[in-house]
Amino acid sequence: MEPIIIISILGGLILILLFSGAPFKPAKFIGQAVVKLLIGALLLFFLNTAGNSFGIHVPINFATSAVSGFLGIPGLVALAAIQKFII
Repeated sequence: MEPIIIISILGGLILILLFSGAPFKPAKFIGQAVVKLLIGALLLFFLNTAGNSFGIHVPINFATSAVSGFLGIPGLVALAAIQKFII
């Protein structure tokens, strides 16, 4: 299939879900979990960018993204402390 067709189909599905809402609770829960994982990965990216001068580098993977996404800033600080002092 052409990439433009796939992108159009996915865009249409996203618009339908935005206007109708998630039809059932598991889809809503999965959507929130994915958003938190993405936010966690973004927080880790900024930590790695800012912590480069301090020698802090936390790898961005599923486990670290989940910790920083679901726990927020305290989880991010905990990951940085583990990376700096324990590992």
